[in-house]
Amino acid sequence: MFGYPSRILFISTLVLGTFISVSSHSWFGAWIGLEVNLLSFIPLMTDKNMMSSEAALKYFLTQALASIFLFTTILLYTVSLKVSYYPSTLPISMHTLFWSALLIKLGAAPFHFWLPGVMEGLTWVNNMLLMTWQKLGPLGLLSYASEDSVLPQGAIILSAIVGAIGGFNQTSLRKIMAYSSINHLGWMLAGVLLSNPYWVTYFIFYCFLSFSILVSFHHLQLSHLKQIFLIPDTNNFNKIFIFANFLSLGGLPPFIGFIPKWLMLQGLVTQNNFMLAGVLVLLTLVVLFYYLRTFFPAILITTTVHKWVAPQTYWSNFSVGLTSISLLGFPLFPMLYPVF
Repeated sequence: MFGYPSRILFISTLVLGTFISVSSHSWFGAWIGLEVNLLSFIPLMTDKNMMSSEAALKYFLTQALASIFLFTTILLYTVSLKVSYYPSTLPISMHTLFWSALLIKLGAAPFHFWLPGVMEGLTWVNNMLLMTWQKLGPLGLLSYASEDSVLPQGAIILSAIVGAIGGFNQTSLRKIMAYSSINHLGWMLAGVLLSNPYWVTYFIFYCFLSFSILVSFHHLQLSHLKQIFLIPDTNNFNKIFIFANFLSLGGLPPFIGFIPKWLMLQGLVTQNNFMLAGVLVLLTLVVLFYYLRTFFPAILITTTVHKWVAPQTYWSNFSVGLTSISLLGFPLFPMLYPVF
């Protein structure tokens, strides 16, 4: 990622574009920030293989379409009201178009079709950026114009359903992580409807847990489920650490990933939104099911790998530290609870 000076430049403008977007005082400034972020991420996606070029083209076309929708919404609203500052409310039609544009940028359902294909062609480092940092700008803009209407709640439920069901028949770890990201987007959008501390807290935990898992996949050079059986491991620590990180990402107590889900459920129940909370919990159980289905055979079945087939790979102290934090869980909850 940092091998070339040009990549350092693009990473700097990538971060700058997101900051411009979330801190701008006008919709046009926010749109410009998103475009700077987009044009900085495209060169980072391209690699020496054809799949990355195809993924970059898919990503560019999808994001360009979303940018057109967003720019049209901003232009129509600015012309109609003669202002360019953030309004307190948007007309229903413009609110729908605005949310649709940002949901396309996020890859949330029902505009999720591009995300698994794009992630399949990227490296784990680029997937990490796509799953975490690239969501910050659109989520921040959605929080500025959040409204408890049919469209946001429909997007939350659809994202949870698609993320839960879409991962069943997948053998690619990249696509499994893509559908997992779609499911977690449902939780983040629910936090957007509650208040900023909820979705920001969930986003921070999601970034940490995703980083822990993708570091493992990058370190062990994993791409498909069958490779998990071939992990060279004499004491199963590699498999157990990945398995623990997946359970934490799924929100199973007492892992640390349960904390943001607990806070989100508490906020939804406080606002008497029992239906949405129940749907999210039930579909999270489905996500946990295909996490378990992925790693139970790899842990329970003993495999023999010759040294000349796959060299022995040991965990670094950094990876062990990340997994240890994932296992803390409830001891950290009293530190965050007073914030809410």
